[in-house]
Order: sequence, then structure tokens, then C-alpha cells
Amino acid sequence: MSTTHEQLPIASSGDVVLVRNAVRTAAERMGFRQIDVTKLVTAASEIARNTLVYGGGGTAQVNCLDGDSRSGVRVVFEDQGPGIPDLQLALREGYTTGRGMGLGLSGSKKLVDEFEIDSEVARGTRVTMTKWR
Repeated sequence: MSTTHEQLPIASSGDVVLVRNAVRTAAERMGFRQIDVTKLVTAASEIARNTLVYGGGGTAQVNCLDGDSRSGVRVVFEDQGPGIPDLQLALREGYTTGRGMGLGLSGSKKLVDEFEIDSEVARGTRVTMTKWR
């Protein structure tokens, strides 16, 4: 499987917009249907915002995956923030720290085909999401 990628910083709300645009461009380039472009962009936008607000900023890596049997887009978000103390709780639908609607992680997970989160308190968080065409 061949992969092309773009690494983007997330340090301001403007960077969240740049990530959203890069994900949209990648999904369109890979031939996604418009509904799937929208789902992936929505999920990526939410996680990019979380990376900024809760992780204190970080990076997003947008990967176009092109293989023999399938192709897709994978986005990896990383921050060096405080981490998530209870992943089970954070992934529960409706859970919020009081600043949002509680749809971020659980909602994003529902919009993509693969969703992985690795977080360690005082070390940061890594979210990997993939949408297949």
C-alpha cells in the first residue's frame, strides 16, 4: 500500500481550519463520495479542535492510503497535553468536561471506519482515524 502524507501543526483555531481543508482535499482526491467526505471532515475537525483546546496544540498527519484492494484517508492527531485519565469515560456518548456537548470522541468514532486512541496522563494523546472509500 502506498501512502502520501501531509503534516500540519495545530496551534491556533486557524490551524483547525487548515486541517479540515487538508482532510477534505485528501478525501476528494481519493474519490470519496460527498457524504463520506463530510463525515471524515466533521470527525477530523472535532479531534483537531480537541487537540488544540484540551491538548494545548499538537499536530495532524493526513495520509492518503492507496492499495490494491482498497484506498482511504488516515488522520493521526498527536499532542503532548495532560492526557485523558479515563478513556472509557471519555468515549462514552454524552460525556463532557463541561466545555462541550459531549459528542467529540464518541461522535467522531461513529463517523469513521477505524478509530484508535492512546492517551497517557501527563504525556499526551494520539488519535488515529481512518475512513475507507
